[in-house]
Amino acid sequence: MAANKLESTLQEALKNAIVKAGLSDDIEASKINIEIPKDKSHGDYSSNIAMQLTRVLHRNPREIAQQIVDALDKEAGSIDRVEIAGPGFLNFFMKNDALTSIIKEVLTEKENYGASDFGKGIKYDVEFVSANPTGDLHLGHAKGAAVGDSIVRIMRKAGYDVTAEYYINDAGNQITNLALSLYTRYLALFGIEREMPKDGYYGQDVKDIAAKVKEEHGDEFLHIDEEEAIHFFRKLGTEHELQKIKDILKEFRVHFDYWFSETSLYRENMIQPVIDALDAKGYLYKEDGALWFRSTDFDDDKDRVLIKKDGSYTYFTPDIAYHKNKFDRGFDYLVDLFGADHHGYINRMKAAMQALGYNKDQLNIDIMQLVQMVENGEVVKMSKRTGNAVTIKDLIEEIGVDATRYFFVSKAANTPFEFDLGLAKSQSNENPVYYAQYAHARLCSIMRSAKEQGYACADHYELLTNPKEVDLLKQIGEFRNVIIDAAKARAPHKVANYIQKLAQLFHSFYNDCYVLDEANRELSNQRIALCLATKTTLANALNVIGVSAPEKM
Repeated sequence: MAANKLESTLQEALKNAIVKAGLSDDIEASKINIEIPKDKSHGDYSSNIAMQLTRVLHRNPREIAQQIVDALDKEAGSIDRVEIAGPGFLNFFMKNDALTSIIKEVLTEKENYGASDFGKGIKYDVEFVSANPTGDLHLGHAKGAAVGDSIVRIMRKAGYDVTAEYYINDAGNQITNLALSLYTRYLALFGIEREMPKDGYYGQDVKDIAAKVKEEHGDEFLHIDEEEAIHFFRKLGTEHELQKIKDILKEFRVHFDYWFSETSLYRENMIQPVIDALDAKGYLYKEDGALWFRSTDFDDDKDRVLIKKDGSYTYFTPDIAYHKNKFDRGFDYLVDLFGADHHGYINRMKAAMQALGYNKDQLNIDIMQLVQMVENGEVVKMSKRTGNAVTIKDLIEEIGVDATRYFFVSKAANTPFEFDLGLAKSQSNENPVYYAQYAHARLCSIMRSAKEQGYACADHYELLTNPKEVDLLKQIGEFRNVIIDAAKARAPHKVANYIQKLAQLFHSFYNDCYVLDEANRELSNQRIALCLATKTTLANALNVIGVSAPEKM
């Protein structure tokens, strides 16, 4: 993990000490582990480097630790003192100006604080949501949207080149059923009764679209070839439903850079060349009238059908072509965010990519577990507004974008999640998004009061020695590390955890340290600088998970 500036300085000092002591001459500074101890008596930072070197040197780690301490340039490392603890831990007590230097770093970088070039030059495509354009986005889609968009934001903050992509499933039976449902509703407006298709769409929006077609086109589609009419309704229905999806995602603060249409795979003849390529490599065979892909050659549990007996593709076949298209567009890595029911999809798609010559690690499929909505201890399955499944629109209207997004990313996406509606709506410290946003609003209030009372933000911080101030400084200093860690793991919940800790440390500082003290204006001015650095960091952290940082609450 790339460290913040203070930790980087410490790593470099340790590396130089290790080389000077003759313990190793090829150690990388960035690989030296630095942590903030849970027990404050163990210093500001600690390292287990002596234990790591024991594996190579086969010597007592405390002896190694002592050699490192003897060779350490404390001045260069901004170190006040070092203690050796337990089996050989190095505990560092830093000079005050080293800890407070983070304030200038934040106030200089402002909204860019937390950014790094860790992932520079690495191109990622992150595909998420990708719901059929046949209706509203529901609970699972909402989670996918919140998690996926946050992953994209976090990875960009860590320096990766990331494209957010939506795969439009506009070529399957569900789109045909939508077109037939629209056509049937249109015919009914002229008194022509026809049975709705099996798995048809009965929603009000289908009736509304049909009514609008009648209003704008009259009986035009009664007098043309039925296939041509259905083609019109297919295109109209898809465009209408897709626009609804785009509109609600925009309201949910989710942006996609690229919308890929499944029909383009057929229109631009991308599927057959992939089948030919797999065949040329010897990975296909025919059995029982179907064409099979020998995916078991690549650790799949069974071989997969690509072309069925009737000559039609399985859904897996165009998906292979789609993933190859992504690689053809120059991405180094692909990420797919799928629901819990897609777990069996992982091995077969990795197998296909390996068969086409890619490394299996270039394709990452992250599975998101189910969400259960509860209120007052009762499971909520239906929308109060429509009586149907809970949608993103319901959530936005009920609890707002901020709470919805925060709650969805507050827990690891690959674990089942119970979304407590009552808690999300509450204005209390138990509500994590309220707790975090209230901290930001309180910081803004401090800054307004400071300005009104003539305080100035100091540019030196030697008076910030209170343990609450030190804890806050160290947490601010960890933000860049957290972003990189969350980006590597594609784990937005790590940022949510960071936000909670930062808010908690700020509230604790605020309750313990009088910020605007007329009797000690110099200390107040230095604390104002600390508050401004905290406010900036908190706003930046909220932003990478798509949550606003209100100035008043």
